[in-house]
Amino acid sequence: MKRFLLGTLIVLWLVGGSHCDADTVALSKESFLDKCKGAWAGQMIGVCFADIYEFKSNAKPITEPLEPWKPERIHGALMQDDLYVEMTFLKALEEHGLEITYEQAGKAFADTKYKLWHANRVGRDNVRAGIMPPMSGHPDHNSHSDDIDFQIEADLFGILCPGMPQEAQRLCNIFGRIMNYGDGLYGGIFVAGMYAAAYFEDENVLHVIQEGLRCIPPESTYHQCISDVIHWHAEHPDDWLAVWHKIEEKWQTDEDCLPNNPVNIDAKLNGAYVVMGLLYGGGDVLKTVEIATRCGQDADCNASTAAGVLGCMKGFAALGDHWTSGIDAIRDKPFSFTPHSFDTLIPACQQLTEGIIKKTGGQVEDEDYVILRQQPKAPNTLEQLRRPSWAKMD
Repeated sequence: MKRFLLGTLIVLWLVGGSHCDADTVALSKESFLDKCKGAWAGQMIGVCFADIYEFKSNAKPITEPLEPWKPERIHGALMQDDLYVEMTFLKALEEHGLEITYEQAGKAFADTKYKLWHANRVGRDNVRAGIMPPMSGHPDHNSHSDDIDFQIEADLFGILCPGMPQEAQRLCNIFGRIMNYGDGLYGGIFVAGMYAAAYFEDENVLHVIQEGLRCIPPESTYHQCISDVIHWHAEHPDDWLAVWHKIEEKWQTDEDCLPNNPVNIDAKLNGAYVVMGLLYGGGDVLKTVEIATRCGQDADCNASTAAGVLGCMKGFAALGDHWTSGIDAIRDKPFSFTPHSFDTLIPACQQLTEGIIKKTGGQVEDEDYVILRQQPKAPNTLEQLRRPSWAKMD
């Protein structure tokens, strides 16, 4: 902390003039790399911890003992769509640059060979048929627009944008509209906003959640759902089941892409479970992934997002060998459908982040990044889908 404060003061003195205000901050390269690694490792830990519980508990909590973590379980991360789909977007940015267009992003996604489901699948099919983003994710062409898909893929854009949530939102709008709209898009923007804040917050998970919420319209049902969870957690800080039942009563509806089915991949419902993991986890990795998993539904995705945000806050070194030691055996092995391994992910992200910092008015120094820190800002226009009850899966 002393190093960070000293670096900030030096940077503020150097830049001077109109930039000499609280919006200009320094982030050491060492801290960025540690938090970037922590974010990716957290996602890997969360998805592998909860993989065996994905959609095994729908509209009911998991209360029995969970499988203990073993470091070698993280090997399964190499085959997880929660990770390799993000890397499709990473590769597209590497190839086309930060000013990538809707069409370039859509075609990069359309060229993929892996299996997809729900909003992702329909969005990709739409692009292949000539319906380009943003219309490929619009409810006129995609009845899965409110699904969780982009929410589990948006981590990348927050990881690339430390302290720059508006730039993360810009990238989310380009990629997220390939497959989502309304709450489906806001879920991704919310997640990216949490990561952008996590680079400058080591312990206060509530603050990180609130910074993510500031990135989406307060009148959206997604914002309202997450706000309810925060309020209910304050009322029941030691009873996650009480809050789970409140979420179930108010927000577990059948207005999703699977009517008459207890499976619910609605973005805001599963986003509520991500927030449950973070709030009741209180900064502890095990508690965070356990609660996110116990809430059920798309458990592996929710645990992955929660652990990724927490990993970005804590940094890789602070996660501890219990959680990360299994990475050594796979760190140079590529994730499925991508050339990237854990070892190549970090420098690839760093290179793009440095471009974003410069693009937004910051500087890249020898040991520090000088970031013109952005305030979270919700979109000016609310785009909210009210899914008809007759909506059927495509």
